[in-house]
Amino acid sequence: MNLNGKVGKFDNPLDTAWSASSRFAVEIVAWVAGPWAAADLAGTWLAIIPVLIVLVALPAVFSTSGDKRHVIVAVPGRIRLLIELTLDVVAIYSAFLVWTPIGGIIVAALTLVALVTGFPRAKWLFGNRAPDWPLPSHPGQRK
Repeated sequence: MNLNGKVGKFDNPLDTAWSASSRFAVEIVAWVAGPWAAADLAGTWLAIIPVLIVLVALPAVFSTSGDKRHVIVAVPGRIRLLIELTLDVVAIYSAFLVWTPIGGIIVAALTLVALVTGFPRAKWLFGNRAPDWPLPSHPGQRK
């Protein structure tokens, strides 16, 4: 929230519209196909509940300061990157397991787009450096 009381756009120069939207699409695939695959592997639909809770809670709760507007539990960038790569693997593996091979290939291609467009952000997360840009949620932060 800025001084006028309005919520402003979160400006992370490393997170483009393409990288954020493709990363979110992969997360959605992981949230849908992951629990579905768990139910198929476990042989019971009850496996859906804990798997879905874990897959949704991990990226929602654990964030890196300077990467997201709202950080619930701050973790180093490498941990956040590991969480996102885990979701990528879950999305691809689960899509191949529960959908057709064409569906798996489409998800793998979407994941590749997310990884390529998100490379500058991933490089920053892996480096575990503090952000060097002013964040709207932290107006007093300096370069």
